[in-house]
Amino acid sequence: MITRAMTESEDLARELSKRGAIPLVFPLVSFAEPEDFGPLDKAIDELAQFDWVILTSVRAVRAVAGRASESGRLLRPAGSTWRAACVGPVTAEAARLAGFPMAHVAETHKGVALAEELGSRLTGAKILLPRSDKANPDLPAVLRRYGAEVREVIAYRTVKPTDVDRSMLGEIAFGEIHAILFFSPSAVKHLAVASGTNWRSLKRLQNGVAIAAVGPVTAKALREAGVERVVVSADTTTVAVVEALEKHFAAAKAAPAGAKQA
Repeated sequence: MITRAMTESEDLARELSKRGAIPLVFPLVSFAEPEDFGPLDKAIDELAQFDWVILTSVRAVRAVAGRASESGRLLRPAGSTWRAACVGPVTAEAARLAGFPMAHVAETHKGVALAEELGSRLTGAKILLPRSDKANPDLPAVLRRYGAEVREVIAYRTVKPTDVDRSMLGEIAFGEIHAILFFSPSAVKHLAVASGTNWRSLKRLQNGVAIAAVGPVTAKALREAGVERVVVSADTTTVAVVEALEKHFAAAKAAPAGAKQA
């Protein structure tokens, strides 16, 4: 079960299918426009004043580029020297295609690691950080610790899906799902809401289902929900996600009957 939108899951679903798995897309997160475009529009108008635009997701790239295009604003106005930094190769590729001037891609695919890799280059730098209204607060705190001047703007909102396929919840309950892939803390919480249970009830699923996290922030959310055995992808790429699942199921197959996998 892949708990994000089909448009963001095609590559992963294709690779899983190649290996004989049956990918089921069950979106547990939806996205919406900001309630007020004012701060985002103002930030795009003032791009020439920034040194860096830090992009933490493909969704952030699309939100900024889409708004600039729709409103007739320029991403690279005359005289601008800003550069883009991304959390990983998937986000970086989306940024390049959208025309962002790429200068850094994090080796470790998380926001805090990106800030630490930029390090001293952040001192006195003006940073634009467009992201979700539900984004983790750790990144701006680290950026400021390195001496950056950070402007956060809501580029999009993360919301609960409006239409949930209840039959998929039944497949989880009856043991027909062998792995659930979570890509954000919001998806973790939304599964509990969709099933009408407390989000900490995820703990009881781990004995029969491989619960996988793409990224350390999501892994942390699962552990806070009581899941003790989390399959963690090394990074956010399709290759890493597939390898993590392959490793888990190979170990499960080799383990003695009744043994629990770490």
